[in-house]
Formats: sequence, C-alpha cells, structure tokens
Amino acid sequence: MFLKAIAKHNKLTGGYRMHYRLCESYRSGNGSRHVTIVHMGTLDELPEVEQKKALARRVDELVKNSRNSAISIFIPEDKTVEAAAQRYFAVIKEKQRLDIANGKDYERVDTSRIENSDIREVGTEWLCMQALQQLDVTNFLCTKKWGSEQIDLALTHIISRATYPASELRTSQWIKQNSAVCELTGYPQQKISKDKLYAISHRLYEEKDELEKHLSSRTNELFDLEDKIIIYDLTNTYYEGKMEGSVLAKYGRSKEKRSDAKIVVLAVVVNVEGFLKYSQILEGNLGDSSSLQRIIDQLSARTAVEEHKPTIVLDAGIATNGNIELLKAGGYKYICVSRSGMKKYVIDTDSGPVRVFDKKEQPIVLQKVKMAGCADNYICVHSLGKQAKESSMNSRFSQRFEEGLTQIKNSLAKKGGVKKQEKVWERIGRLKAKYPSIHKYYDIEVATNDKGIATDITWLQKKMEKQEGKYLLRTNLDQNDEQAQWTIYNTIREIEAAFRVLKTDLDLRPIYHKTDKAAMAHLHLGLLAYWIVNTIRHQLKQKGINKEWRDIVRIMNTQKVVTTSMENDCNQQIIIRQCSQPTEDTKAIYTALKFKDKPFSRKKSVVPLSKFSKKEVTENQGVT
Repeated sequence: MFLKAIAKHNKLTGGYRMHYRLCESYRSGNGSRHVTIVHMGTLDELPEVEQKKALARRVDELVKNSRNSAISIFIPEDKTVEAAAQRYFAVIKEKQRLDIANGKDYERVDTSRIENSDIREVGTEWLCMQALQQLDVTNFLCTKKWGSEQIDLALTHIISRATYPASELRTSQWIKQNSAVCELTGYPQQKISKDKLYAISHRLYEEKDELEKHLSSRTNELFDLEDKIIIYDLTNTYYEGKMEGSVLAKYGRSKEKRSDAKIVVLAVVVNVEGFLKYSQILEGNLGDSSSLQRIIDQLSARTAVEEHKPTIVLDAGIATNGNIELLKAGGYKYICVSRSGMKKYVIDTDSGPVRVFDKKEQPIVLQKVKMAGCADNYICVHSLGKQAKESSMNSRFSQRFEEGLTQIKNSLAKKGGVKKQEKVWERIGRLKAKYPSIHKYYDIEVATNDKGIATDITWLQKKMEKQEGKYLLRTNLDQNDEQAQWTIYNTIREIEAAFRVLKTDLDLRPIYHKTDKAAMAHLHLGLLAYWIVNTIRHQLKQKGINKEWRDIVRIMNTQKVVTTSMENDCNQQIIIRQCSQPTEDTKAIYTALKFKDKPFSRKKSVVPLSKFSKKEVTENQGVT
C-alpha cells in the first residue's frame, strides 16, 4: 500500500491543500492499476514526510496480518503514527475494505453457506444522484456555508422525495429498510429520523429564492436554453385538517373539487422545456386573475437572456384585461385564450383558413378574425375533436339535468315529497349549481296553488348559443403565421404536464402538515424533486425516450445492491457488496443520459471467523 497525494482547491479561501488517500496496487488485463482503500484527509497531525510513509507501512502491515490471522510484532515508536494507523485500520474494517483489490481472485468456498442479505434498491437513487451532480447542488450549498453532513442529508431527502414521495416518517422507514440512498450520499443511515428530515426541508426552504435562481441558470447553461417562451399558470392543493390560524390555507375554488377543505395556491413559471423559472406559494382564496401582479417583476430576472423579454403564454383564467394591460406596460409579448364572448368577432376576409393537425392527428382550422375596439390580434381555433367531445358532454349534462328536474317533479305527487314552493326552488337551485354550464339554456316554471304548494314543474330547452369546439387566441405578436402562434400557445401543455408530475408522481396533494411553515417546506421539497425529474426526462426526450416518471422509477428499481457472504477453506468470512447488473431497459436509460450504470462495482472484505461471531459478521455487512 502507498499514500497518494492530491491537491484540492478551496473555493472559499482560494488556496490549495494536500489531501491523502491510501491506495493499493493490483494487476489487471490492462496492466498495473490501483484502487483507493480509504481517504485520510489532510493528515495535519503527521507533518513530516517520513511520518506519512511510516503510516502507510504500518496500515499495510495491519491489513496483511488481518488477512493472514497473524499478530503484529513490530510497533512503531512514534505513538502518533501508531494511533493514526490503528484509527484508519478501524475505518478499513468498518467499511469492510480489507481485500478491495480487483483482478482475478480465486477462493475455495463452501457453497452451502453462501447467503445474500441487505438487498436494497439503488437504480432510481443513483439516477437522481447523478442528476443532482449535473445541477451542481452540492457546490451551491457549500457557498451558503452548509456543513458536509447537512449537505449529505439534504441530498438524501431530495432524492428520497423524487424516488419515494411520502411523509417524513414513512420516508425515514423507507431509507432504513429499503433504499441504498445513504450509501450514495454518504449520510450515516443510523442517524436518519423523521425529525431530521423535517428540519432539513425547512433549511432548504430558507434557500428557496437563491437555489431556484441557481437551478434556473444551471439548466440554461447545461442544455443551452434561451427561455424565449415561458408559461405562467396556477394550481392548488388541499389540506387534510382544519388549519386554524393559518395565513395561507383558505377556502377557494379547488382544482380537485374539494370544496370542504382549505387550499393553498402554487403559482409557477416554466419554460417550454418544462424547467421552473419561478414559483410562489400564495393564499388559497387568491383568484387566478389577481396573481400575476405578484410575479411580473421576477420574470426578467429568472430568464436566460436579458437583451430580450420572453413571450408569455397565459391560461384563460389569468388573461383578464387588467393582466393584459400589465404585460403591455412591462413590454412583454403574450398569447392567451381570450375571455371575450364568441359572438363579438368577425371573420378577416383578407385571409383564408389554415388547416393544421394536433398530436392525435385530428384536424384543427385556424382563421384570423377581428374584434371591434381592440388592437390585439385574434385567431379563431376550431378543433373538430374538441367539438365532438363538448357536444357529447353537453348532451350528457342536458340529459342528467332533465332527469333531475323530472325527479323533483315526480316528488310533487308522492306522499312525503317536497311540495312547498320555496323548498322546490331550493332543490332546483342545487341542481343548477351541479350543472352550471347547462341550466342557463332552460326556462323553468313552477305552478303553485293559493296555499304556496307546488303542483307542477315545466321546462323548455332553449337553443344553445355555444360554439362547440371553438375558442379565440389573443396576442400582440405579429400575426403573420397563424400556425406558429397556435404552436406557441400549445406550449401551455408543458405546465399542465408539470402540475401532473408534481401532484401525482411527487405527492404534493394532499398536505397533512399543520403549520404554514411546514406546508411551504413540503411544497418546496416537491419542487426540488421536480428539478431532478425534469432534468432526467428532458435528456431522455432528446433521445426519443418519452416515458412517464413512474415508469422510469419502476424500470430503475430493478437494479439492486446486495451483500453476499460466504466461508472459505481458511476459516474466513468473505463479504462482497456489489450492484446487480442493469437490465436491458435500465441500461438504455443510463446510456441515453450518459450516466454511469453503477455507483460502485464491488466492495470486498475478508475477515477471520475466529475474531467475529456470526451475529457480529451479519451486523457489519452494510457498507457505506
């Protein structure tokens, strides 16, 4: 064995310091190689060169004596060298690296005593770890004066959320029982607890703004993105609990139809590649149309190119006249679905219809139109697929609405049925609330006698004025290419996909936390996990692999790390910790991403059975 010195640069001080590794040489088919046995740090306690050489010789002697079950006879006179040698030898034994050199290694073993244990998932965790290395999260946290153990815990929690989204309690159980994530990050598995996971998520939320800027800039550099188009939209998630005294949790219009639960709003800006540019957690009763003012000043700061402002794509719920004027005042180009009625436009006779096709190869007709009193450009979009869907829905809703009216009418003739006029109208009102898009096309009359008792209900369906399958796009872009503008608007599908991943794959709903601070930390952790997910999926899409995240996790979880133990004919216990070979699908994902397919190839240890009981050997099989 020998010491290998490496000069490492300290970003904080700007200087260099020598770090030492204890290495061992071996021969392979490609010639002489060496492998690192243990990292020894700076060895400040041994300033002399001769002391360092003596340390290497002494550790080598201890290792060889252990392999041969021999006893050390010659002990160095330098007590500092001996103490350091015993300390590093203990580390080597703890990490089970007594026999780590590769190459051909023949042993006579008792095959009936071969056992596999401590089998853990490692594929998805290793994928996420390499994505975090791409995003350079570790160096960012170093600049914020985080300690190495805190950084390791933070990486462990982010990877866990992306791989196994669950509560902190269940996550801690999963890390201890199922996952090899701690072997990748270096955080001691025995220290994992739900309280530490809670604490580190709160600490990460304190760095939210700066970390978000770093990730935005890093992905732009990594994938050469320009952020010419960005999309802004909102979603919300609900709480399980009363959340009394909360500032964020309010009753509002829930996307999940949970009108009984308080909600919180998540405002997100993404680019067309699906990467987050900005996010903000808002009060649950904040309407979609009143949220843009809070983030408009952040848009330029979070995009890649300062010389131009990006085109902003908005959903119809946000595209109020006030928000449109806000964007115009900021000098932004925009495109959105118009909130104006379909009856107010006229066809632009100077241009003809343009026919395009969506992803499902369904035809869509684009036609320039003019809107009186507005200088913006408008395009009427007529989707035949959307028309068939809306027609079917309206027909079904109309049928159900009339069935409800019939039930109310029939109750007038039943014993014990609702007959009082005001109660009958209450039932009709509840039915209208259930079908808000349909009831306005019905004229309903309730006949009553002089005692205020309803005797009959009649209704007449009016002609529907809805233009099914049609909507208007509003923009201040130069209207020279209708198809290009329609394509720009369709990038809004990216934010819909982002919300779907956040809510479904990363478990952002519902929220079980009881305080605003904990809820915000929970949502922020989900957003950090989304950075990993989108970093991986963006690169896979470029290689033609368009799998959902849940499918990627399922495929990658086939790769495990396992400890195999056996006994040889020299009364020794051989313990090998290694990763399983990736399957064909797993290998394809690694290859597409240009990632390493194993975090480590093999870790081997040989220990005398006479020095370890069976219980002690089993307890020492885990390798970190």
